[in-house]
Amino acid sequence: MTDFYDANVVLIQATFVGLVLALSIQVPLRMGVFSFAGAGSYGIGAYLAGILTLRMEMPGMMVVIVAALVTAVIGLLLGLLISRLAGLYLAMATVAFDLIISVLAVNGGDLTGGPTGLFGVLSDFGTPHLVIITLVVLGLVALSEVGRTGRRVDAVRDDPELAASTGISVRRYRLIGFVVSGALGGIAGAMNMLLRSTVSPESIGFGLIVLALTMIIIGGARSWKGAVLGAVIFTWLPELLDVVGEWQELIYGIIVALAAIFLPRGIHGLIVNTRRSMQRRRRDHGQAVEVPGDDDSDDGSPAPERLARKSEVESTS
Repeated sequence: MTDFYDANVVLIQATFVGLVLALSIQVPLRMGVFSFAGAGSYGIGAYLAGILTLRMEMPGMMVVIVAALVTAVIGLLLGLLISRLAGLYLAMATVAFDLIISVLAVNGGDLTGGPTGLFGVLSDFGTPHLVIITLVVLGLVALSEVGRTGRRVDAVRDDPELAASTGISVRRYRLIGFVVSGALGGIAGAMNMLLRSTVSPESIGFGLIVLALTMIIIGGARSWKGAVLGAVIFTWLPELLDVVGEWQELIYGIIVALAAIFLPRGIHGLIVNTRRSMQRRRRDHGQAVEVPGDDDSDDGSPAPERLARKSEVESTS
C-alpha cells in the first residue's frame, strides 16, 4: 500500500483537488445555476496562495482559509452582478469571468509573475491537510443534499416559480450557490498551488472549465457522488491511456462523447436508475403473487363472485 501511494502520490493529490474543483461547479448546477465561476475562483485562489506564501510566509492552512474567504466574497459580488441572467447568458458571463482572471494573471507583472507565473512556493501544507479539508467539504456538501435543505434546493432547481410561491427565496439560494462555488474553487486552487509549488496562466485557462464540467457531466450533476466518480475517473484516465501513446487524446474524446450520449444523467444517474428499476421489479413481483381464495366452490371463480351467487340462492329459496 505504501509503495502504491509513493508511486502515485501526485495522482492521489490531484484526485482530491479535482473533487473540490468539481464540487465548485456541481453546487450551483444543483441549484439550477449554470455557473462556471468556480474555475475562475480556482485561479484566484492559486495565485493568492502563491502571493501570501511568497510575500508574507503565511502557514498553509491559513492561506487556504484566506483564499476561501476572499473567493467567497468575490463569488457573492459576481452573483449580485449577474444574478438577473439565466441559462446560456449566465453560463457565458461566468466563462468570461474565468477568462478575465487568466488575462489578469498574464498582465499582473511581478505580482503574478506574468506569462511565466509563480514558482518555488514552499509551504508546510501536505497530503494530510488536503485529505482533511476535502473530507470536511464533501461532508458539508453531502449534508446540503438531504433533509429540508436538500428538498428546497431541488425545488429551486426544478420549479423556481413553485418554490417562490411556497416562501423559498430563490434569489438567496442562488446567491448562496455563487458564494459556495467561489469558496470551493478558491480552496481547490490554493491547495493545488501549495502542493505543486507553481501556477501559470495556462493552468487556469479554458481547459480547466472543460475538465471540471466533464467530471460533473459524466459523473452526475445531481449528487456529490457523481462529483467523486468524475474526479476519480478523469484524474486517472489519462494515466491509464498512456499505453496508447499518440492516440490518447482521440480515445479520451471518444470515451467522453459516448458517455455524454448514452449516460445523460451521468454514471451516478445510471446507478440510481438501475437500483430503482430493480426495486420496482421486486415490488411488482411481490404484488403479483396470487392470494389463496375461499374453497367453498371448485368452479375457479373469484371468491367475491361466489359469495354473491350464494347470497342470491339463499334469498330465492
